[in-house]
Amino acid sequence: QLQLVESGGGLVQPGGSLRLSCTVLGFSLDYYAIAWFRQAPGKEREFVAVAAISWSVYTTSYADSVKDRFTISRDNAKNTVYLQMNSLKPEDTAVYYCAVDLYRGRDPTRYHYWGQGTQVTVSS
Repeated sequence: QLQLVESGGGLVQPGGSLRLSCTVLGFSLDYYAIAWFRQAPGKEREFVAVAAISWSVYTTSYADSVKDRFTISRDNAKNTVYLQMNSLKPEDTAVYYCAVDLYRGRDPTRYHYWGQGTQVTVSS
């Protein structure tokens, strides 16, 4: 059974860092895209970053709001994807979700497999 297990959320001060992990159980990540989304209270779920492999080429893409601060990486041997978040801001506060699909884009409705979410709170 396919399962995505997230960890790494927590409370951090502005300017601090956190690393989120998403381990995929039940199938290999080799041919899939894995993405991070986030959802703040009262807001829609929004794209954060995606990592994909296509024709042996590894690509990443980021939302403008997190570019140069967040880094997505994947360890296929561990079937795990990471989201390194630096220079965190209060507006980064949200529940963060990982998602997996053959689709490689930014539309959350196109992803069929989701983690349970992990809370990230940036506050002094």
